[in-house]
Amino acid sequence: MGPLHRRAVSSRDEVSTMAAQQIAAALPLRSSFNTWGDEIYFSIPINAALDDSAQEVVELGALGYWPPGKAFCIFFGQTPASQPGKIMPASAVNIIGKVLGDATQFKTVMREREVVLEAR
Repeated sequence: MGPLHRRAVSSRDEVSTMAAQQIAAALPLRSSFNTWGDEIYFSIPINAALDDSAQEVVELGALGYWPPGKAFCIFFGQTPASQPGKIMPASAVNIIGKVLGDATQFKTVMREREVVLEAR
């Protein structure tokens, strides 16, 4: 695995949403992943609806949960749905947290075979 296999990420300051609580309870998770533009996403074993954190435009480095695909998403640049100056998921995602540091470094691991999410 590449140098970012343990890239630091942070959950929201308070794990208060149902999706965030379910993700925290399911850790650690290991999965193959897909990319969609500058987004890494992968299925996770939770089922949560959109909540008050849901956004259709996200910030660079956002971590999200996408209910239609039951997927964890890492946004580190433009997706095919993005518009100039706006990072846009396929549809709204619940915001779970953000990448600590330079999220664009995830571009260097897009050819890896799996991702690991774990609490620290």
